[in-house]
Amino acid sequence: MKLKVAIQGIQGSFHHQVAHQYFGSSISLNECSSFNEVVKSLKSNTSDKAVMALENSIAGSILPNYALIDNNNLHIIGEFLLDIHMNLMVLPGQNIYDIKEVHSHPIALLQCANFFNEYPHIKLVESSDTAITAQRIQEQQLKGIGALASPVAASIYSLEIIASGVHTIKSNKTRFVILKSTNKEISKELITKASIKFELDDTSGALATVLNVLNNCKLNLTKIQSMPVIETPFKYAFFVDLVFEKYKHFEKAKSLLEIMTTHFKVLGEYKNAKL
Repeated sequence: MKLKVAIQGIQGSFHHQVAHQYFGSSISLNECSSFNEVVKSLKSNTSDKAVMALENSIAGSILPNYALIDNNNLHIIGEFLLDIHMNLMVLPGQNIYDIKEVHSHPIALLQCANFFNEYPHIKLVESSDTAITAQRIQEQQLKGIGALASPVAASIYSLEIIASGVHTIKSNKTRFVILKSTNKEISKELITKASIKFELDDTSGALATVLNVLNNCKLNLTKIQSMPVIETPFKYAFFVDLVFEKYKHFEKAKSLLEIMTTHFKVLGEYKNAKL
């Protein structure tokens, strides 16, 4: 049986690209309209694994997805870094001054804001996915409307790219994580990265003490993201990514953090996808 992989979006989306590059072409795609649907697909065993964007080098972290992973007890079993190439595509035979609206995912629109500042006649409209507007333009033969999406989407839906690489910063990468409802995907010898979550008591220097422990255990902190604990005003949970050379270093830190922090949780242990 083919591996069933859930993605947010449809064929031609960046999630679709990651699924095929990470797992290969012999998979069964489960196209979901939202990240909530992706989670439901995993929880109901409709899908075996899932691909979820977590942060972009221009737009920053996708905070709701951290909460989705945490609240649904999903496990990060891998990651993939994708170079994002945003392109403005339309039905053939039009130029940019024929275009009145451009539709795409809000993160994609944010990544290309500077480009569209030069074309104030174009209205930017948020949609659920980068590829879904490309599909709609092709199916309904819509003129005057453009899509911001990948070159793959242009090819699949027979659209013409009238402006390529329109993202503000040319080094534009998105980090995707691979999710599963259970952990332990690879052996300890291959694990070089971990994602954890913890909360701290409201005492002076608590976070600094934790960071010192991580350093002393030979762990390199690559990301720290705070999110408010909704049930407790002005209290925060910390989501942290760590890389290390030996798993035993992480094990040592883990045993210490379980004592020093409250609500400590390992979100995933996996292989580091280096830039």
